[in-house]
Amino acid sequence: MRPFYIPSYIFSLILFTLIFFIGCGPPPKQIKKEKTPEELMKEGLRDMRDGFYEGAIEVFQQIKDKYPYSKYVIIAELKIADALYFKGNYDEAYEVYSEFEKLHPVNPNIPYVIYQKGMCHFKRVSTVDRDQYHTKKAKEEFERLIRRFPNSEYARIAKWRLRKCYANLAKHELYVADFYFKMKKYKAALSRYRYAIMHYPDVGQYYKALRGIELCKRKLKEENLLIAKEEKEKLKEVEKKVEKCLPCERIRRGRPPALEEEMRKHALGR
Repeated sequence: MRPFYIPSYIFSLILFTLIFFIGCGPPPKQIKKEKTPEELMKEGLRDMRDGFYEGAIEVFQQIKDKYPYSKYVIIAELKIADALYFKGNYDEAYEVYSEFEKLHPVNPNIPYVIYQKGMCHFKRVSTVDRDQYHTKKAKEEFERLIRRFPNSEYARIAKWRLRKCYANLAKHELYVADFYFKMKKYKAALSRYRYAIMHYPDVGQYYKALRGIELCKRKLKEENLLIAKEEKEKLKEVEKKVEKCLPCERIRRGRPPALEEEMRKHALGR
């Protein structure tokens, strides 16, 4: 049997084809380089500037997760709160600001943090005919900021915001007082008018509150006079009834006149 030989030109063609396909294969995968904390911070700030708050939060979170000992971690924590605030997630932002204040009580950004906590409530202040929960909470944060950091630039801004809180709260008291007055509940209305003066500085409500107090006192005086008149008339009816019954009672029981007079005075409350 003759041996089988492959011609040299066919062998060369096969070898060339293999080399060609191997050379045209996909390139080897390159290892993606991790971004540095500084690069991530720049990316997050760029997203914040462009209004892409969700992306910014993800980038800042990467700094916290991948580089927990980096100098950019504290900034990332604060920026996450800022992104949530600008996104309108005020409850979440308030919690993150509070956590930052708890973890870094002496950080130089604390005046800003307290101001932002107040703003998380201030942004949700309602009209004067609604519940003033957020107004009161904003007031508390702004007052705390002014007490702790009176010379801070944020304290100066907070004073203006605080005046707005006082105005809303005072107007709410007047609104409730007016409601009670219309319902002829003058004692309740009087209490509310007085509260608007005693608990808030004059932000335009004193004149109306004083006028309300005067009207309530007048109405209460009229009511008291009417009550006194009604009581007097009732007392007269009692006297008449006693006078009619005493002669019959004297005859029936045989009591002496002096005792009857004493009983009559006692019945009349004299």
